[in-house]
Parts: sequence; structure tokens; C-alpha cells
Amino acid sequence: MPHLPARLLAATALASVALTGCAGSGGPARELPPASFVAMQEGPGEEYVIGPLDQLTVFVWRNPELGAKVQVRPDGRITTPLITDMPAVGKTPSMLAEDLRLQLSQYIEDPLVSVIVDGFSGTFSQQIRIVGATEKPASIPYRANMTVLDAMIAVGGLSEYASGNSARLIRFDKTAGKQQEYKLRLGDLLKKGDSKANVMLSPGDVIIIPESMF
Repeated sequence: MPHLPARLLAATALASVALTGCAGSGGPARELPPASFVAMQEGPGEEYVIGPLDQLTVFVWRNPELGAKVQVRPDGRITTPLITDMPAVGKTPSMLAEDLRLQLSQYIEDPLVSVIVDGFSGTFSQQIRIVGATEKPASIPYRANMTVLDAMIAVGGLSEYASGNSARLIRFDKTAGKQQEYKLRLGDLLKKGDSKANVMLSPGDVIIIPESMF
């Protein structure tokens, strides 16, 4: 086996720990249906939940001076004209817009407020985490209709030593109340272009990519 760079050894260790921790989640890993079939039935995703450091645009109809482009602070709050330290994290854009509307109604009559997420980081429960033998292990924000191919493009694909077809996806099953493990064929997807190996992701998914032993 060739000498591995320190970062790849660290990634291997991380993947091994994660896989060991999921080994007792119940039974062998299963397979997810291809994204091409799921996507045909996919409706709109759940409304986004605002997280720290998200970039927001607040628009107040007929009162543009009360709107603003703001970033959610690490403490989870935002400040806009006339409103200081409004909690934003954990709310959907429509929930935040309603809270802002209630505050602004003290100053103007029947304000109409909208909130748009321009750049998002996502709360922990809405992130996709990719660890192990990838070019840049990372947590990325989930978005509606996101597939494993989208996630792999975001992290630069597999590393030189990755065993892509041994990858696993860990997902918390709310109905069963436990984690479920699924097989991924990242090698077939990324190296052979096998579209059947592309699957839909869900908020909170963890993709673990081990290294090849050869």
C-alpha cells in the first residue's frame, strides 16, 4: 500500500469511527431507489429553516427604507431599521417575516413583509455531511431535490484512494426512531456515469467514504 498523506489517514480514521458507530444501527445496509425515479414524484421541499450566518433580504412593501440586506449573526439574531436583535435562527422565512411584521405594525399601518434567503449555511439538522476519502470533507446546506451527485460535486469528488462503491449513507429514520444505513455506489456514479447510482438526499444525511485497501 502506498504511503498516504496525513490528511487522508485522518479521513480514514474518521470514516472508520463513523462506520463503527453505525454498525449496530440494525441489519445490513440497504439500497436507495435511483434519483431519476424519486424525482418524478418529488414535490416542493420543506420550507428552509434559517441558520447562523445566512444572508437575508428583508423587503417591506411601500416602505423600502425599512427593508435591509442582513446576515444572521452567530447569536442567531438580526437587526433591521426600527427592529433590534430579532431572533431569526430556527425560523422559516415566512415565520420571520410575520415576526417582523408584528414589530413594524407598531410604527406603520398593516405592513407587508417578505424575507428571502440569498445565501445559506443551514442549521445542523439541514446540512449534508461528507466525510472520509473525498477531496474536501465538508458540511453543505441541504436544498430541495438535492442528490448525492450534487453533494459530491460540492466537495470536489472522490480522493485518489477512495473506495467509492463501499461508501455508505447514514440517515435518521424518524418513524423508526433510529439511524438507517444505505449503500452508495459512488465509483459507478462518478467514474462510469451510472445514473442509477444517483439517489436523493434528505436533510441531516451523512455520507461516509472509506479508503481502498489496495
